[in-house]
Amino acid sequence: MGRRNKILVPESRNQLDQLKAKVSNANNAENAKFETAEEHGVTINHGYNGEIKAKDAGKIGGNIGGKMVRELVKMAEQQLNERKPSE
Repeated sequence: MGRRNKILVPESRNQLDQLKAKVSNANNAENAKFETAEEHGVTINHGYNGEIKAKDAGKIGGNIGGKMVRELVKMAEQQLNERKPSE
């Protein structure tokens, strides 16, 4: 199954995948969800996972997405602080 989320800037896909791997402490973005699932004690397959509970799916996706958002906010704050004129 392909990705369903639309990225506003398609050219950023590689960087977002790198960020996903970084925040999940995974080797690559594809392994991030499997490593996160293992950390939370959720068993998922390489393929269809429609049989897992929504609560368990949220533990995986919510954990990864939340960490990515926090990291993106931190990066934006750093950029704003660098651009701030000295007083």
